[in-house]
Amino acid sequence: MRAFITGGAGFIGSHLADALIARGDSITILDNLSTGSKENIAHILDKVTFVEGDIRNQDLVEQLTKDADVVLHMAAALGVQTIMHHTVESVSTNFTGSEVVMQAALKYDKRLIIASTSEIYGKNPKQPLSETDDRVVGAPQKIRWTYADAKALEEAVAYALFTTDGLKQTTLRFFNTVGPRQTGRYGMVVPRFVQAALNNEAIPVHGDGTQSRVFCHVEDVIKAVLLVIADDSTIGEVFNVGGVGETTIKQLAEKIIERTNSTSTISYTPYTEAYPPGYEDMQRRVPDTTKLRTHLKWQPAHTLDSIIDDVTADKRK
Repeated sequence: MRAFITGGAGFIGSHLADALIARGDSITILDNLSTGSKENIAHILDKVTFVEGDIRNQDLVEQLTKDADVVLHMAAALGVQTIMHHTVESVSTNFTGSEVVMQAALKYDKRLIIASTSEIYGKNPKQPLSETDDRVVGAPQKIRWTYADAKALEEAVAYALFTTDGLKQTTLRFFNTVGPRQTGRYGMVVPRFVQAALNNEAIPVHGDGTQSRVFCHVEDVIKAVLLVIADDSTIGEVFNVGGVGETTIKQLAEKIIERTNSTSTISYTPYTEAYPPGYEDMQRRVPDTTKLRTHLKWQPAHTLDSIIDDVTADKRK
């Protein structure tokens, strides 16, 4: 299969490229290296076609889509720090860029897998979250929600193009994907905590640490993507992809200290000091993955312990 991966030098995209190469597929990667890195794909550069460029470049995206069998749209401006400090550029990338990719896939009648996000649900207090649950987001002036808004519009356009024009798309909502190669530079909590623990530095928890999440290993996410690619009955559908084992951020920090044998302590920083004005957090985010498990017989193999161990091994390297 000829696969075109947008954002293929990013954390998830590079792991996806690894998996496709391992099974003998031909890979083309488009990445502007804003949050991705050539280091993520250094080990496969001789096995892929790498193009440095922007997903908003219509001519380039169409050219690369035309020669592919499947388009895997993993590119996005992501991470709290990116969204808060580069808001307009992030919205442009996440919506305008995605529209370019979708229109190219439609033009050449290509299978399209779209990486969406659990952010789509906002701060809906109903947990766990299933695919048909409402979006509950904050005030329009809260810059924090612009990522969720742009991805929600992306999903709406994708579904509209499916229903009206037959776009062969499937949307996957990722819940807190973590694993080797992920950087803490843009606010991702697990790599930040692990790096601090390995340095025996204070682990920086924002807020009081009672907010909870469920983390999913990138290997389990890639397994879900491959299952979706292989099954045309998923066209037009949206699936949550997430792990098991809800944990508070304070418990996460404590577990990381324990598993890394660190002497770190935990420090607490109010959100008002950690982020610029316009930030807001949600207290819980728990995925309901029943649909994915039932439809594709998928289930995550990793626990939070094995996730922490894998991230720790990667950081030690």
